[in-house]
Amino acid sequence: MDQEHIQKHIDQFMHDQNNRLIPEFEGYSPLEMHKILFFTFESDSPVVLKKLTPMDCVECPMYLSVKYFLDLIQKEGEIKLTAKGYLPTKIVLDIYNQKFLEEREFSSGISKLSKEADSLTVNLTRLLSELAGLIKKRNGKISLTKFGEKHASNAPKLLELLFKTMTQKFSWAFYDGYEDQQIGQFGFGFSLILMSKYGTEIRQNRFYSDRYIKAFPQFLDAVTPKYTTPQEYIGNCYSVRTFERFMDYFGLVRIEMQGNRMDRKVLVVKTKLFDKLIDVRPHKSSE
Repeated sequence: MDQEHIQKHIDQFMHDQNNRLIPEFEGYSPLEMHKILFFTFESDSPVVLKKLTPMDCVECPMYLSVKYFLDLIQKEGEIKLTAKGYLPTKIVLDIYNQKFLEEREFSSGISKLSKEADSLTVNLTRLLSELAGLIKKRNGKISLTKFGEKHASNAPKLLELLFKTMTQKFSWAFYDGYEDQQIGQFGFGFSLILMSKYGTEIRQNRFYSDRYIKAFPQFLDAVTPKYTTPQEYIGNCYSVRTFERFMDYFGLVRIEMQGNRMDRKVLVVKTKLFDKLIDVRPHKSSE
């Protein structure tokens, strides 16, 4: 057999390997999973980010919070930050009191909100605005960029920008102390696929984290929890980052907590907004 025939056999073998269906990948191929992981919203990815209408956008809490924040800055012209570089208390309370995004410790009265560093949701509102290039900081003051002025009045583009910034620029590990920084954010496109496929029914968060771990078992060796199993540890981390601080903030899921802190169940179901924003293409065979 000459070199040309050998190369053809090798090429065919690699083609077959890259395009074979993997059960742990929900029937997608290694090639498709590569696109899901690293080119999530590109044209040939199974995950499709659809265009929303301005009316659809108001169903997204994070969009509403950032839009309100940008409008405040536009109205004031600029906002002077504190000596430590945070938003002043008046602005923090103004944003939080709109109730776009609520935090249990403040809503229940356990804690009192007094500064930006207290509030994950207000802080995230500012950080996403910065990372998206919507605001700039100069001489201890923040103001809108030209880019921010343009996008502040275009609801669908602003929401899309925030969604991509949250998934691709902001670190989901920023607000927690879990060991591995990649859990949940790595393969977020796969989580969107799982929710698209199974999210019509109310299911426990473990249903999704178990499938996530099956797809990415490398995380089992990346953590060394002291008081629980790696499976449980990763499941808890995945649920907090993926559902409570990503999908819920963007209005893609509805979450219900059951039981007490020691025996808590987290139930998740997708919203109508999810299917308006996310479309998932099935496995595409490549001959």
